[in-house]
Amino acid sequence: MLKILGKITNSLVYQLIFTVGMTLLVSVSTWAYFNIDYQKKNVMDSIVEGTDKLSSTIRLGTHYSMMLNSRDDINQIIVNIGKQEEIRYIRIYNKSGQIKFSNRAEEVDRMTNIKAEACDICHRSDPPAVKLDISRRIRIFDDHEGYRLLGIISPIYNEPGCSADSCHVHPQGKKILGALDVVVSLEKTDRETLVFEEGIIILAMSVFVMSSAVIFIFVLKFVNHPIKKLIEGTKRISRGDYSEKVLIPQNSELEELAAAVNQMGKEIGQKQAELNRKKNEYQNLFELVPCIITVQDRNYRLIRYNRQFAEKFDPKPGDYCFCAYKGRKKKCLVCPVEKTFEDGTSHYSEESGIDKDGEQKYWIVKTSPLKDEKGNIIAAMEMCIDITHRKMLEEELEKSEKKYYAIFNNIPNPVFVLDTETFQILDCNESMRTVYGYAYREMMNRSFLDLFKPEDREHYAGEIKIAAVISQAKQVSKDGRTMFANIRISPTEYLGQKVLLVTTSDITKRLEAEQQLHHASKMATLGEMATGVAHELNQPLTVINTASSFLMRKMNQMGIEDDDPIYTMTQKIGKSVDRAAKIINHMRQFARKSDMKSEKTEISTVLEKAVDMFSQQLKIRGIEIVYDIQKDIPPIMADPDRLEQVFVNLLINARDAIETKYKTEKTGEKKIILKTISENGSVTVEISDTGTGIPDAIADKIFEPFFTTKEVGKGTGIGLSISYGIVKDFGGDIRAIPGRKEGACFVIKFPEARIQSEP
Repeated sequence: MLKILGKITNSLVYQLIFTVGMTLLVSVSTWAYFNIDYQKKNVMDSIVEGTDKLSSTIRLGTHYSMMLNSRDDINQIIVNIGKQEEIRYIRIYNKSGQIKFSNRAEEVDRMTNIKAEACDICHRSDPPAVKLDISRRIRIFDDHEGYRLLGIISPIYNEPGCSADSCHVHPQGKKILGALDVVVSLEKTDRETLVFEEGIIILAMSVFVMSSAVIFIFVLKFVNHPIKKLIEGTKRISRGDYSEKVLIPQNSELEELAAAVNQMGKEIGQKQAELNRKKNEYQNLFELVPCIITVQDRNYRLIRYNRQFAEKFDPKPGDYCFCAYKGRKKKCLVCPVEKTFEDGTSHYSEESGIDKDGEQKYWIVKTSPLKDEKGNIIAAMEMCIDITHRKMLEEELEKSEKKYYAIFNNIPNPVFVLDTETFQILDCNESMRTVYGYAYREMMNRSFLDLFKPEDREHYAGEIKIAAVISQAKQVSKDGRTMFANIRISPTEYLGQKVLLVTTSDITKRLEAEQQLHHASKMATLGEMATGVAHELNQPLTVINTASSFLMRKMNQMGIEDDDPIYTMTQKIGKSVDRAAKIINHMRQFARKSDMKSEKTEISTVLEKAVDMFSQQLKIRGIEIVYDIQKDIPPIMADPDRLEQVFVNLLINARDAIETKYKTEKTGEKKIILKTISENGSVTVEISDTGTGIPDAIADKIFEPFFTTKEVGKGTGIGLSISYGIVKDFGGDIRAIPGRKEGACFVIKFPEARIQSEP
């Protein structure tokens, strides 16, 4: 019985009838439901509207009596209206919830709970709501007799007539005086609605039953019988019988389906013959394909393999793949076949092993899953391509590349490979890090022009395109240090594209050494000249000094007093000769070659000696020296002669800056301020002036070799560079403060001698 029932339920006829019937049932039921709901809503809206109008009528009818405070008239109005059949209750509540008027005399003056059902509509909020829409003022509840009641409560507002009348004054601030509650019966409405619902349901069921019967007869005749014929025809095709055709006499889609089944049988027969032919063809391809193919089960045992595999590895029946390929006793640690069995996808790998001749072989492996009709993986096919020759070439290429990179990276000079158009750095060697301070990754894909200052990049971009060698190019390292380099450029090819091979040589230290050597040579020559000039000047100064001394003795013998003009002039001559001799001796000491040894040096003394050399010419130019020297400055470790050279360079620069400014402005003070201070274990010297100052744009360039702002022939650009080197030699620091309105300021800081000499 269950088997027959199951067969019926699984039949197409049953499924069609059930599906269409259920669809029809749901459609009719949905229509009935929404129709009943719509009618209920319309009826209820009509009752609510009528009850609300009745409430308004009662409130308006009692309004005049309330104004006159005529309780009898109000009671009579309410009782008369309450006699209507549908009306159950008419009540008027005061603010405290007391029933003041009712169509039922026993309820008058009865107190109700303010949170009762009718009052709670307004009193559920604090303070009570003043205005509510009609949807919030209605309530539906059951009567004790079993039918429903509809109640609408309406607030009675405090009107101007109530608050101003002398009979019963209500305060103007009191908005609500009470509420009118009208309750009507829904018994008649519910009976009519029930009758309507029953009619709609009966109509829906009738439509459903009649439609289902028609559909059943139609499907049985025009669908079920033709389908049985089609099933019989397809079974014959599945058995390989393609000769007998399926005939359906009716002119419909089922007739076309029968023709399609007949055509399918014919084509299946043709395809089967073609499939057998291809099967033989693919078998031949499997055996003759020029690569290794094996089929393995989940235990990695060889199920099938082609001729290439048999010839190269000479497998034994029942061999495992790892034994046949590599002579192993266990599965490989990384096995693409294992991965294919795990996730059912293809995998690649590169393997190596020993063939039957004992030679090392390399091959690329690709695996694919073989599945049964249920989609389960039953085996894995592994295809291998011999890449032994290519592997040997790769190893040779790798050795060649390692050799190339070893040479490339060990070249002592930085080498760059640049794009010919954009100068983008495609490659560079390790020497670049030593010279420029950048890591390899920081330089890759950057422009080679980034190693130049922004204002120079356009110029050098043109030079790189046309020149083979660029001498003394000014570049910038990662830390902002300016350096000079010789650049050699040669076109070549790199990874199949035309590039520029650029080699740079850092010549900064060489140029500095050459310039210092040149300066030292000039200083030596100047020293020799100063010594010769001093020697030549000593004789006339000796004669002048002797003559002035003789005149002083004669005037003393003659009794000439000190205030005599001749005596005063003679005395000045002697003092000037002494000063000239002192300056000459100072020039001899300044020009003498230093032994480059540091000693404890009083920095204030060295500063005063440097000023003495220029004091007279500064006075002639009207430049005032202002001293702010701290007493008892601790000594520093330095060479006094070289340190004096630093101060002389700074004083000369200050003098020239003041002169330059005075030529254009003709006003302002002409001062050089010298300040020394000792704090926190260091000695600081500040040399500032009222000259032209140092712009912000050149503040980081003034200590560079050959940089000068003076006119051609008036400056070499090495004074501050040499001074910078001397200060650094003594462990000190020198910096310029740019942007000052009153002129330039150089700050030199040295560690105290006792601090510097500590281990």
